[in-house]
Amino acid sequence: MYMATTYTFVPSRTHEFPDHPERPGRLDVLEPLLNSFEAEKLEAREATVEQVARVHRPQMIKAIEEVCKEGPGIIDHAPTYITQTSYHDAMLASGGVIACANAVINGDAKNAFAIVRPPGHHAEPDRVMGFCIFNNIAIAAREVLENGCQRVMVIDYDAHHGNGTQAAFLHEERVGFISTHQWGIYPGTGWIEDAPHAKKRMVNVPLLARAGDETYARVADEIFKPVVQTFKPQMIFVSAGFDAHWNDPITSLGLSTRGYYNISNKLVELADEHCDGKIVFVLEGGYDPHNVSNGAGAVFDALTHSPLNNDPNDPSPYADVDHESRIHEILKWQGIP
Repeated sequence: MYMATTYTFVPSRTHEFPDHPERPGRLDVLEPLLNSFEAEKLEAREATVEQVARVHRPQMIKAIEEVCKEGPGIIDHAPTYITQTSYHDAMLASGGVIACANAVINGDAKNAFAIVRPPGHHAEPDRVMGFCIFNNIAIAAREVLENGCQRVMVIDYDAHHGNGTQAAFLHEERVGFISTHQWGIYPGTGWIEDAPHAKKRMVNVPLLARAGDETYARVADEIFKPVVQTFKPQMIFVSAGFDAHWNDPITSLGLSTRGYYNISNKLVELADEHCDGKIVFVLEGGYDPHNVSNGAGAVFDALTHSPLNNDPNDPSPYADVDHESRIHEILKWQGIP
């Protein structure tokens, strides 16, 4: 059955650690609302080891499986934690993104939203990082490349740099990557001059604290749009982190819910123009449950070409920061006229 918009939901309720911000409760406000969106639910299945191993080294995958048997515990300084179910939770999260990607690339759905945890964009090919175990979006991108897609673009608007996704595709010419992120916070990567061998394919957009709706709109128009036009992807993936909201508890950017809607809508429009509408959003960060719910609602509204419903009217109380020189610097480095 054809579904215009589909989604997967992987809450991983037993992947939880005391007082940790990346917790199942992030989805508590959103979950009761899922049936109200104009989208059909798709059941997720665990990714296979073979699928995950297209991004992560087999010895890393095996090490995670073994350490989880001894959980719970902290396995990196972020801190990233595991429980006894975390290996299977992470495999199911990756599988949830794969299910969305396959539904879209096969034409069973126009677009999709994978609402999964644990998140993934910090996980590098050989290590877990930043609350992330397996890099869900990179694994799904590899899946569609394996199944005949020629070029994909990953756009990451989480507040933190998608270092793991960048590392996974640093030398993969079939994958473009753009990351907007708050400069100077975890993981401390993602400067403009990264990946000089991959200009117009790997683009980092480090933003100053309190960068808000106007800045993100400019970035979408002046950076996202020409990069997508030049790279010509057949499918777009979006690392959707709702921690760029102005009152997220662990970051200091300036997006509102309407700002999230606007940037998501611009991405859907780019997919409509260049990829026959093929776009998959994937949940990453966001540590206030109301922001996650509002942001996810904004994404669903963009995917279904609807106006912003249930607008919480939550504009940032902070002044947006002038990014004229920063945008110019990025365009100059990338060679974008």
